[in-house]
Amino acid sequence: MKEQAEIGVFGGSGLYSLLERERDVKVDTPFGAPSDKVALGEIAGRRVAFLARHGRTHDYPPHAINYRANLWAMSQLGVSRIIGPCAAGSLRAEVKPGHFVVCDQLVDRTTGRKDTFFDGHITTHVSFAHPYCSQLRPLAISAVKDAGITCHERGTVVTIQGPRFSTLAESRWFASNNWEVINMTQYPEAYLARELEMCYVNISLITDYDAGLEGQPGIEPVTHEAVIQVFQANNERVKQVIYTMIERMPKTRDCACGSALQGARI
Repeated sequence: MKEQAEIGVFGGSGLYSLLERERDVKVDTPFGAPSDKVALGEIAGRRVAFLARHGRTHDYPPHAINYRANLWAMSQLGVSRIIGPCAAGSLRAEVKPGHFVVCDQLVDRTTGRKDTFFDGHITTHVSFAHPYCSQLRPLAISAVKDAGITCHERGTVVTIQGPRFSTLAESRWFASNNWEVINMTQYPEAYLARELEMCYVNISLITDYDAGLEGQPGIEPVTHEAVIQVFQANNERVKQVIYTMIERMPKTRDCACGSALQGARI
């Protein structure tokens, strides 16, 4: 394609725009249409592609997002690094609404999602032991801290199917495993980036306490309205962190993400 970018950003609930003087491009993929047109522009002299993972008018709930098309579209545009902020719930009292978590681990509890580009002919098993980029994570942590935001430098995000929220029993189960964050979109988004040998980093903006903390003083079960309110109130902080990351991002990659397919094929 003539249109090109080097850095991609997926916007989650409440984050539907990022770039100034952006230009929209339509990208076709073998896996169908992405969630929306991709906005192309520049931040700090770097070419950036932005895609609202739910669509700009929030047409696609988490279980209905065409994750393969979204990631393929970014790859077609030349993107090699993805920043994936998202709204997320907390499973622990000390991880509070308004805090940011730069996750280092992921647990998949989804069902039936199209989660690989390799459906046959060439059997491919990509390592996913460390789901998030080792170069981008420290960059995200420093950007969050420099913005004056409380940052949890590690955390496990459990991805549930959605669109429903967890039952109290499910939430207590997740918390009993010492997981910190719950979300509906990190899988297979992060894994598909790895299959395409793109770097991927998650920044979870904590918008609520999950159902498992119900009964503790001052803590109520999650509602969609509360999620959107907190995310929208923190949009500018999310954007500030993304801008800082892009300004500081090294030109070259020194992680293993770009060679994920080496030795992965039988």
